[in-house]
Amino acid sequence: MSWRDGAEQYRRWRLALGDDEDTEALSERDNRIDRALTAIYGAGGGDQRRNKGGLGASAPRVARWLGDIREFFPTPVVQVIQKDAFERLGLKRMLLEPEFLATFEADVHLVADLMSLGRTIPEKTKATARAVIRKVVEALMERLAQKTMEAIRGAVNKRKRTSRPRHGDIDWPRTIYANLRHYQREHETIVPEKLIGYARKVRRADLDDVILCVDQSGSMATSVVYSSIFAAVMASIPAISTKFIVFDTSIVDLTDKLADPVEVLFGVQLGGGTDINSALAYVREQVQSPERTHLILITDLCEGGNREELLARAEEAVRAGINIIVLLALSDDGKPYYDVPTAQFFAALGCPVFGCTPDQFPDLMAIALQKADIQAWASAQGLATVRAAS
Repeated sequence: MSWRDGAEQYRRWRLALGDDEDTEALSERDNRIDRALTAIYGAGGGDQRRNKGGLGASAPRVARWLGDIREFFPTPVVQVIQKDAFERLGLKRMLLEPEFLATFEADVHLVADLMSLGRTIPEKTKATARAVIRKVVEALMERLAQKTMEAIRGAVNKRKRTSRPRHGDIDWPRTIYANLRHYQREHETIVPEKLIGYARKVRRADLDDVILCVDQSGSMATSVVYSSIFAAVMASIPAISTKFIVFDTSIVDLTDKLADPVEVLFGVQLGGGTDINSALAYVREQVQSPERTHLILITDLCEGGNREELLARAEEAVRAGINIIVLLALSDDGKPYYDVPTAQFFAALGCPVFGCTPDQFPDLMAIALQKADIQAWASAQGLATVRAAS
C-alpha cells in the first residue's frame, strides 16, 4: 500500500469515527465536513460517534449546518442526515419557521414530519409547507404515475380489445408489434395503421372498486404519503372506481379530494390510536358489489379497538367475496413491524399479507385486479408473506 492510499484510508476512518483532538490531519474542507457530522452524531470514535451531537437552539447555526451538509453530501445522504437530526436533536420545531423549512431537502420523510405537525403549523408557514409537499408529490407522481396507469389499464378488461381506442386506452406494445411492417426507415418511426387498445367500460355497475384504507397512526407515516399518491393516480383512471379512507380512532373519507394529492395530505392527521375494526365497518358500508371490490388495507395490524369484532368482520368480508390485501407497509423503510397473530389470522382467511415498496405497488394492483395469484407474485418478488399459524 502506498503512503497516499494509507493517508486516504486514515482520512476516511477519521471522518467516520470522529476525533476532536485530531484536526490537523484533515484539510479545511474535511474539517468542515467533520464539524457538520459531529453536530449531529457527536465525536470520539466507536459508539460515541453515534451519540447525540448538538446544534444548539441557534437558528443561524442550524442554517449554516443545513448549508454545509447540502454542499458536502449527495441528496440521498442529506435526506438520511436530515432525518437523523429530526430524531436526535428535535429539529421539528424548525419546520414551523418558513425561512428554515425552505432550506430543507424535500423528501417523503420531511412530508411525513410536516403532516405530523398538522394543525400546529402557523399561518405564516403553511404556504411554504404546501410548496414543499407539492414538490415531493410532483416528484413522486413523475416517478410512479405512468407505471401505475399502464399496469392498471393493462389489467382491467384485458381480453376485451378494440381497434378504435381512445388515446389513453391504446395498448402501445401490441400496437407497435402489429405495425412493425409499417416502419419508415427514413423517419426512423412506425406509422400505426391499426390501433389496438382496451375497450373502455362505460357502465358504473361494471367498474371494479378499489378501496385504499390506510392506518394514519404515526408509525405508518411514509405509507400514508405513498398511498395518497397512488390513490390520486388511480382516481384519474376511468376503468376503476377508487376510494381513499384514512383512520386512527376516527375515520376520514378523503375520496372527494383525490383530484389534488396535496389536499389529501393536508387532510391527513398523523398520530393517535388505531381502531381497524371501526374502519373496516365503515368500509363495509361503502361496498356495493363485494365480488368487484378490492380492499387494500394498509396497517401494521396493531389493533387498539375491539380485536374480536375486527376478526369476525374480516371473516365476513372475505366470505362476501371482497378481495382483501393487507399491506403491512407501503414504503422503502425495510422490514415492517406488525402484530403477528392478527396477520396470521388474515393469512388464514386467504388474504395476502406482506409489505411492499412503492415501485412494486403498480404490479400488485394489476395482479389484484386480475384476481391472479398474489402469493405467487409476492414470492417471485422476494417479498416475505405472512403465513397462517400451523
